[in-house]
Amino acid sequence: MNKNFLKYELDAINLMRSSNLGILSTHSEKFSGYPFGSFTSYASSRSRMIYFYFSDLAQHTVNLNENPKSCFTIFKVNSDGNLQNSARLTLMGDLRIVDQKKVDDCSAQYQLSLPESKEYSKMHDFNFYQFEINQIRWIGGFGQIAWLNAESWKDINPGWIKSENSIIDHMNKDHSKSIQSSLNAHHNIKDKESKIIRLTIDGYYVKCKEGIFFIQFGSLCNTAEQYKDQLVAQAKKYKEFEL
Repeated sequence: MNKNFLKYELDAINLMRSSNLGILSTHSEKFSGYPFGSFTSYASSRSRMIYFYFSDLAQHTVNLNENPKSCFTIFKVNSDGNLQNSARLTLMGDLRIVDQKKVDDCSAQYQLSLPESKEYSKMHDFNFYQFEINQIRWIGGFGQIAWLNAESWKDINPGWIKSENSIIDHMNKDHSKSIQSSLNAHHNIKDKESKIIRLTIDGYYVKCKEGIFFIQFGSLCNTAEQYKDQLVAQAKKYKEFEL
């Protein structure tokens, strides 16, 4: 992967991980041949798959049950308000209901990212769906345009998954200063009570006084050893940001 494509992929991952809203386009069941757009929330998985939580009554659910092929667009408007030069990520793929064996874990991950979704769990017509990504279009701004490699966005089970809770507990208990400095460096937020709540192959989520924020690594982490290396590297890199 050349230097530009590596940057595009890291930027695309950061946008996907840092946001929780986008426009989902499904094939209209009622008006054949027309796309149907829905403004919807989402959470990313440990890998780069996306989870949705839909009511059976929603029009997009009716549509996807007829045709699972969908498109999801995530965007972030530049701070200067230049819409045409703002970053956007278009994901194409198929929506599938989450296997019953994986629902509890999916629900736990989703609710950590979107705590307000717990209210919907009291309703009986909501189900989790996974977005299996086949094509990725990235526009990072003027001249920063590419189709990205979809293979690295497939669903995987990271090798560190059995150590996930121990990694989180260890970092929160013994390396809180490193978490604080990374949050400060990435998001200019100073909070001595910040805690890691979720891990992904691309970095981790921190809960602090201002909300939930994603801290990105410089490379993918599939093993516990790779995770340790990235955490140590961040601790050294952001030493000057300690509170």
